[in-house]
Amino acid sequence: METKFLLMWLEAPLQSWGADSKFNRRDTVKFPTKSGITGLILSALGASGEQVELLLKLAPLKLTVISFVRSRQTEDSRRIKIAPEPLLRDFLMVGSGYDDSDPWTTMLIPKKSDGTKAVGGGTKLTYRYYLQDARFATIVEIPSELSTTFSEALKCPVYDLFLGRKNCVPTDFIFRGVFDTENDAYQKSVEIALEKNLCQEFRVIDGESEEGDVITLNDVPLQFGEFKKYKDRRVTVIYE
Repeated sequence: METKFLLMWLEAPLQSWGADSKFNRRDTVKFPTKSGITGLILSALGASGEQVELLLKLAPLKLTVISFVRSRQTEDSRRIKIAPEPLLRDFLMVGSGYDDSDPWTTMLIPKKSDGTKAVGGGTKLTYRYYLQDARFATIVEIPSELSTTFSEALKCPVYDLFLGRKNCVPTDFIFRGVFDTENDAYQKSVEIALEKNLCQEFRVIDGESEEGDVITLNDVPLQFGEFKKYKDRRVTVIYE
């Protein structure tokens, strides 16, 4: 299969990329996940439902993420990185303050699977974590025959695009071009970063490498929709 490389620029006050979070604690990893990037592209396409065939085509293809941070220039023209912002923790109460005698508002109160009230009430406490003031370039390997389709979708998306959750609204253009090689896409990301006075913080590459830290993520989507399926992916985080 012939492939090309799609460059996406992800910048926002808040971002959140979950890899294994469930229920009341919604963590974020330090960089965009493959499931999150794939979901963003499918949202742009308006491709809802399971999308098994398309996901199987995208699953083995590479994803490279480059994290950029703000920098300042010293008197001797050296560029110094500014430390990234800490994680933001958001505390929420879901289902609190509703009148359970009102048939309309009671639908907003969490219930058991059989539709009856939960023991002790339906209020749920949740913790949600966000990256603050983060900027990423993602280089996505895609089938050549889909490059035009993906490009047009990201320029004019069917559904609104968010960087992890609906309160993570992008503040710059996401689509930054399709390239014949990964290096061409990388060079374009460096140009964007220089225009914004940013420095590279780390890279995330597929597979294992002795250069950095190897971790396993359960973030390769095989099926979306009501019953989601994922498989593991090994990545290496390389700090600059």
